[in-house]
Amino acid sequence: MKIKIEIDENLTEEEIVIRGSSLTEEMAAVQKAVADVLARKQTLTFYKSETEYYIPLQDILFFETDDGGISAHTADDVYAVKYKLYELEKVLPRNFIRVSKSTILNVAKVYSVERNLTASSIVQFAETHKQVYVSRYYYKSLKISLEEKRLK
Repeated sequence: MKIKIEIDENLTEEEIVIRGSSLTEEMAAVQKAVADVLARKQTLTFYKSETEYYIPLQDILFFETDDGGISAHTADDVYAVKYKLYELEKVLPRNFIRVSKSTILNVAKVYSVERNLTASSIVQFAETHKQVYVSRYYYKSLKISLEEKRLK
C-alpha cells in the first residue's frame, strides 16, 4: 500500500481519499484509524446556566432526552446540548450509538451490561453511579459495538 500526501493551497476543506481495486481489511483499518483520530479532536458546545463549555466527546458518557431538551452526561456533571437526538446521531463518532428512543451512549465508557430478557437491560459506567437502560430493540447493536471495541 502506498501513502501519498498532496498539498493544494486552493482547497477550502481537507479531504482524505483511499483508493483501491476492492475494499480490503487493511483499507478499512486505515479508514477507521483516520476516523478515530478525527473523533478524538471533535467537541460540541455544552451549556449550563449562562456558561458555555467545550468538553471533548471522549468525556461524555451518554446523551438523553429530558424535560424539553437533550442532556449530555459526564461522570460527575450534566450539560444541555442544542441538538436533537437524531441530529447528534449524524454528527457523533462511531463509538456513540443509540440504545433507546431517548438515549445515545458512548460505547468506550461502558463498564458493565446487566442483561434482562424480559425488559430493558442496564448499562453502568465506571467510577460513577449513572446508568442507562437499553431497550431490547437496540441490545444487539450494543453487543456488536462492545465486541468491536473488545477486538481493537
